[in-house]
Amino acid sequence: MGPIKNDNVLFFVVLGAATLLFLYLLQPFFFPIFWAIVIAGIFQPLYRRINRRLQSPNWSTVIIFLFIALLILIPLGTVGKLVFTESLQIYETLKPGARDIDTNFQRIISAITDNPLADSIQIDKVFLSEKAAEIVRSIANYIFVNLKALTQNTLGLLVKLAIMLYTLFFFIRDGDKFLQSAIRFFPLGMGRERLLYERFLLTVRSTLKVTLIIGGIQGIIGGSLFFITGIEGAPIWGLLMILMAVVPGVGCSIIWAPAGILMLINGYIWEGVLILGVGFLVISTIDNVLRPILIGKDVAMHPLLIFLSTLGGIFVFGFSGFVIGPIITSLLLAILDMYDEFQKK
Repeated sequence: MGPIKNDNVLFFVVLGAATLLFLYLLQPFFFPIFWAIVIAGIFQPLYRRINRRLQSPNWSTVIIFLFIALLILIPLGTVGKLVFTESLQIYETLKPGARDIDTNFQRIISAITDNPLADSIQIDKVFLSEKAAEIVRSIANYIFVNLKALTQNTLGLLVKLAIMLYTLFFFIRDGDKFLQSAIRFFPLGMGRERLLYERFLLTVRSTLKVTLIIGGIQGIIGGSLFFITGIEGAPIWGLLMILMAVVPGVGCSIIWAPAGILMLINGYIWEGVLILGVGFLVISTIDNVLRPILIGKDVAMHPLLIFLSTLGGIFVFGFSGFVIGPIITSLLLAILDMYDEFQKK
């Protein structure tokens, strides 16, 4: 018995080492593979429906793949062109040494200091102007550096997109086979593997549904609001609001609130009032009202857990974390429910 046990131990050590090395090899492609799994899981029911009619996995996969590729590439191309065009304009405005920055902030400082309240508390205009100019130059330099980094990383993003699309084709066609293999190698018993997979897909669908619907509505309203009030780069700000909508509770208020306050300080009273009024009464209300309705009882997760898992996921995994964080939390809750049922038996 002794040699058999030693052989088993050696086998599992080799298996564990090979698995870790394989995962290490895949680590650079984690996010493309993750999104390929997510998208394939979402469209798997449609693939099965088409395949039942065509009775050809390859042709069914090609149809679904082309549909998804167009669904991804057309919006990405449009958004990419918009970001590139608007970034160039913002770059010219904010690049180090641009005179408009100092001029605009001198106007703001004058608006703050040239009033009776400022005289009563004796604000040092020179000191405030110097500090404000220093802060603005730092912000402008930060944006300038990141805009350059964004254009330099475009090739890397395209490579990851190509990897994601290539992987997606096989996940659509062979997704059920991969799932069955995973269930066979990691058996939890009593259908728990399938339950966890369904919980994974449910969380993904709910998170993306909420983000796309709420973010889209808020971004369109916010971008239109900025355009009406004459804020430069309104389309890019609207796009940023859509992206910021992934953070529950805070959302795109981090963009429209400072914009409204700056408009008021700069003397654009009705524009500032309009931005803040629509922001508080419409944009924020959309998040507070629609999010609980859209999520409903799908995920069955407390709002605090949704907030913390989303924010934590973004901090740990970057932008993809707004989906990964809730998935991890949802799977943990499902495993705890299984443990609770096991304890009752």
